[in-house]
Amino acid sequence: MRKLTYDEIKSLRLSETEALVTQRNPISVLCDNIRSIFNVGAIFRTSDAILAEKIWLTGYTPYPPRKEIEKVALGATRTVHWEYVKNPIEVIDKLKSFGVKIAVLEQTNKRNTIWDVKTDDFPICLVLGNEISGVAEGIIRQADLSYEIPMFGFKQSLNVSVAFGIAAYSLLRKLKDDG
Repeated sequence: MRKLTYDEIKSLRLSETEALVTQRNPISVLCDNIRSIFNVGAIFRTSDAILAEKIWLTGYTPYPPRKEIEKVALGATRTVHWEYVKNPIEVIDKLKSFGVKIAVLEQTNKRNTIWDVKTDDFPICLVLGNEISGVAEGIIRQADLSYEIPMFGFKQSLNVSVAFGIAAYSLLRKLKDDG
């Protein structure tokens, strides 16, 4: 075994142009009132990695162009479709009209883990909330589904961009395993 070189890895990746026109996975993400510019950059990078359909940035979530986002995104702001819309409910209504299920990544009384995703849940938009207060109650009331990441230690939650990475790959795995 040996580590691949940068050029070997790059030869396996899509070009920026290919990334913009290739078939995307039916997974979108809505970021509502995310405070950290660096979390937004990380969400862009993970969205590129899974070929997410689109990122919706809402509320006071920072959006490109911002050098701090780009510092973490490393070009993913150019390879992932994104849009800023102030009101998240407008985005939710639009997505629902296209048959997209809205799933909050939040601890709710439903107690569904991210491992409980079903093939029928796609296409899906995963909603991420504020780093402190989580997903807003108004959005939770509009959601079709809720998922949480099981926590086995003392802390009750993960960093929002880390949580998105775990959830995004759980969704992708379900999609690929059953697809």
